[in-house]
Amino acid sequence: MNIHPINAFKDNYIWVVEQDSQVVVVDPGEAKGVLDYLYNEQKSLSAILLTHNHDDHTGGVEQILAEYPNTPVHGPAETQPLSQYVLKEGDSFKLFGRTVTVLDTPGHTEGHISYLIDEALFCGDSLFSAGTGRVFTGDYQAQFLSLQKFKQLDNIVRVYPAHEYTETNLRFAQSIEPANQHVLVALDEVRALRKTGKPTLPSTIGREKKINLLLQAETLEQFIKLRQARDDF
Repeated sequence: MNIHPINAFKDNYIWVVEQDSQVVVVDPGEAKGVLDYLYNEQKSLSAILLTHNHDDHTGGVEQILAEYPNTPVHGPAETQPLSQYVLKEGDSFKLFGRTVTVLDTPGHTEGHISYLIDEALFCGDSLFSAGTGRVFTGDYQAQFLSLQKFKQLDNIVRVYPAHEYTETNLRFAQSIEPANQHVLVALDEVRALRKTGKPTLPSTIGREKKINLLLQAETLEQFIKLRQARDDF
């Protein structure tokens, strides 16, 4: 199974999961890059996975379906009617003969879900490298509990968020903990990658436990304080 991004908008990643000639795309906010890739590489589209209902994650679905009308679309209830297969915590299904496990990860949106395929986590905007998405619902407890769920995953699980926010998140972390060596080293690594136009992702759960201050927050109060500070950064 090969995983790589298609760039979209200013800083979105549409994740492409490949097995031989078959492709699954995660959160296609726009269609062109996906359609170009499928055509140029002569790949077949097996499924679309959606994590939540924001347009920069779903906006390309209808155009893709116009070209590939029989493609199954999976997502949470909030992505209906785009998603024919509505998923929630505890659901699972097969892709490429592999089990896809669904996690409820609300906070950014009320119905946000994430997908775990073997050791690959597709977490939309519920977890970023060195950060999280904004809590648009205002339900900080839901987002905090989602982070606790991520903490329980194996350290080797690879993290595939939907945005390239790593450098900004690490600069924020440095402003909070200027002597944190894990953050300083990671920031140097990330800046080197971005200078050459390379993605900073995937991360891993183990890496995030070292560099992600919001994931490290031990109480809801600590998380709220950090998330609000990040909003203002």
